[in-house]
Amino acid sequence: MKNFNLLRNISFFRNTGASTLTFKMWEFTGTAIINLFVFTLLIAYLSPLAYMFVTALKEKEQFSDAASPLYPARHVEFEYEGKSYPVLKVPTDAGVRELAIVVRKRTYAEFVDPANPEAGLIHWEGNWRELENIYIPNATFDNFTKLWNAAKFPMTVKNTLIVAAISEVGVLLASIAVAYGFSRFRIPGGKWLFLLLIATILIPESITLVPTYFVYVRIFEWNGTWYPLIAPYFFGNAIYIFLLRQNFKSIPRDLDEAAMLDGAGPLRILFSIILPQSIPAVATVALLHFFYTWNELRQASLYLGIAPKLRTAAFNVQAYQTLDFTPEVLQAGALLVMIVPVLVLFIFQRFFMQDMVVTGMEK
Repeated sequence: MKNFNLLRNISFFRNTGASTLTFKMWEFTGTAIINLFVFTLLIAYLSPLAYMFVTALKEKEQFSDAASPLYPARHVEFEYEGKSYPVLKVPTDAGVRELAIVVRKRTYAEFVDPANPEAGLIHWEGNWRELENIYIPNATFDNFTKLWNAAKFPMTVKNTLIVAAISEVGVLLASIAVAYGFSRFRIPGGKWLFLLLIATILIPESITLVPTYFVYVRIFEWNGTWYPLIAPYFFGNAIYIFLLRQNFKSIPRDLDEAAMLDGAGPLRILFSIILPQSIPAVATVALLHFFYTWNELRQASLYLGIAPKLRTAAFNVQAYQTLDFTPEVLQAGALLVMIVPVLVLFIFQRFFMQDMVVTGMEK
């Protein structure tokens, strides 16, 4: 079909008297415009991430300087008689010179030449506040190390990985079992049960927050433990069940019937026929759940606020940022929380959404 359209376009250009070179120029120009538009959108989409990274590398003093550049930088300073003085661009009769300001008065200032400090002070008349500062690039990782130690990041990462691993096992077992039942067995009222399951996706979490909190805290006494963050996933997740069910339904039933003729039972069919062909879908569900658990903040702050040693990474970084509310620390904390999901996605990207079947058609 693609070759047919190309030949038709070429025929159209030939019939209208246009040369092959004109057609190639038109095709190149159209492709270049589309690529430029896509790259522009990509840069606009990634610009907040670049801003976060640049801000996290700045020193705190740079934010109080309105004239500082956008990139991490610091004032150029010169040490004179045991003290450090900033270097400014000073207009003189000999042109603009880079001098270190030593004496600051309202109508005049005195400078010293860093290249020739033995010449003594240079008197200059004017408002020194209007002079331009000189900056040099200066990226620092102190914000990351400060947050790493103060927020106890190694301990919170370990806690998050433990919660994610245990809940991962529970949500995969429950979701796979329920999805397998809906896709392969005739259940009385199964269609309506599945619709009811999908309808639970529409219920906002804020509506169930108070009832679940009452059950977990007043009845089960799980406050200050990981149980509220783990136990619900052993009953499955409606979104994961929907994705897995759609994937399982795309697998031909002929394979099930052939396995049944060989004496395989339902569990054998699941582990030998269904799951080996659904590895991309299962991997996608596992990654989605890991990302959600890693970034989860509401439940962790609700049940782990009284247990500092059990806090997750996202919650502990957020709690620390409320105590040290500065832009560079905020962005450093956000990057530290983001780096682990990015690394996990980079490692397992070949499984993520590979041959994922959503509506019975491969995407």
